[in-house]
Amino acid sequence: MAMTLRLPEDLDAKLTERARREGRSKQELAIEAIRDAQYRTELKVDDVLAELMDSDAEILDYLK
Repeated sequence: MAMTLRLPEDLDAKLTERARREGRSKQELAIEAIRDAQYRTELKVDDVLAELMDSDAEILDYLK
């Protein structure tokens, strides 16, 4: 799906420079950054759930 992304000039300049250095497109770098951010968010949710399962294990066993 197509999308237009308007970046502040300073961020666009950094993205352009990184793309040049790495021989990749700005689009590739933006997609990678979005995927990484999503992955980090999912990890945080998984960590919280695991922590709750540990801390509330006794209650969860009782409710079974």
